[in-house]
This record gives sequence, structure tokens and C-alpha cells, in this order.
Amino acid sequence: MKQIPGPVVLVVEDDRQASDLLAEILGERGMRVVQAFTGPDGMRLAHTEQPDLVLLDLMLPFKSGDEVLRAIRERSQVPVIIVSARETTRTKIDLLNLGADDYITKPFDIDEVVARCEAALRRAGGSATPRTLHRHAGLELDEDAHTATAGGVDLALTATEFGLLTALIRDPRIVHPKARLYAEVWGEGYGYDERTVNAHMHNLRRKIKNAVDHDPIKTVWGIGYTLREQ
Repeated sequence: MKQIPGPVVLVVEDDRQASDLLAEILGERGMRVVQAFTGPDGMRLAHTEQPDLVLLDLMLPFKSGDEVLRAIRERSQVPVIIVSARETTRTKIDLLNLGADDYITKPFDIDEVVARCEAALRRAGGSATPRTLHRHAGLELDEDAHTATAGGVDLALTATEFGLLTALIRDPRIVHPKARLYAEVWGEGYGYDERTVNAHMHNLRRKIKNAVDHDPIKTVWGIGYTLREQ
């Protein structure tokens, strides 16, 4: 029987012990791990290997993790999870605004890393159900093809941004609390973080506004988000 290859995960981490640990635990979950130990190697392998997920450290030789993230986002919307000892709120929000999908603080918990990787891969994989096409307020989203447009303009969304828009457009007339959006998009396995939702929603709105010059997403203060009427 032909074995179906698992997802490819690129680990960009200069600490070889930490990199080998991540490779071991993800490999046990059926993932194929590619390792890079410098910023330039991470950028090169992100292009040549076309991974399904990237785990990215910030303190890297020759090119910082921030620079690697920018380079990846110029070419791809692959999910990127930052794994770093930096844990300030400003650092985390800045990286989410640059396009990171998630952030794990070192020293990391192995079960949390696995859960977040699996959740990111599920978000990026699209829906396994029959094709579902949604249209509302000039937006069109195809869950099966994993594509979205605004005013007919293609939106280059990360998996997390696509997940947020999917949640909104499935039920466009209700207000979606931030905690519920977090549970739906990031999964139930780890704690709710309002700042993470806000940062990704900011990126999503910016991309839509760049396409159609208006914002179809409405903030309901103190609760969450909904889509405006047509």
C-alpha cells in the first residue's frame, strides 16, 4: 500500500538541541521536518521546500526571524508560528501584524507545540466537506478551493485570516464574540487571547480595504465582530 506523505514542517531554529527536539516530536506525529539553522537558510528552504508550516525562531544568525518572516510573506501565505524567548506584548503584536499566524514562548510545552501545529495545518488545509461558497457584502469565499475575493479582487490571506473570514461569512448577520472566534479558528486546546484576535482581524480588514476601499467588517464594542449589510 502506498503511504501518503505527511505535511512538511520547516523548523528555523539555530539552537540545534531545540531544533532536534521539535523535529523528533513532530516526526512522531507523521510530519516530515526540514531543519534550517540560519536566517538565510530558512528563507531559501521556505522557497525550495514549499513547506505546509513554518516554525520560526527570532534570534537567528545573519538574518533575524523578522526578516525571514517578511521574506516568506512576499512569496507565500504558508502558516508561520513564531517560537521565541521574547515574550513582550509589543513583540508579539508586531509579529502578528507582519503576518505570523501564532506565537509560542520558550521554554515551550511539547503538547502545546503539537496542538498549535496541528491546528495551523487544519486551518491551512481548507474544508474537507463538499464545496461551500459564501457571498455577502461584496465578499466571496470558497471553503473548498480556499479562496476569497472582495469586489472581485483576490485576497492573499493567511490561513488564520481565512479562518476568521470564514467564521464571519458563514453567519454574517450575527455578532461573533472574540472568544468564540478564537475557539473556532485556533481550537479549544489552549487559552483565549483577545490581542491575537484583534491583530489578525486588523490584518484581514486592511487587506479587504486595500481591495475595495471600504470595510465590510463591523466592530461591536465589548463583544466582537459581524459583517455589515450589503
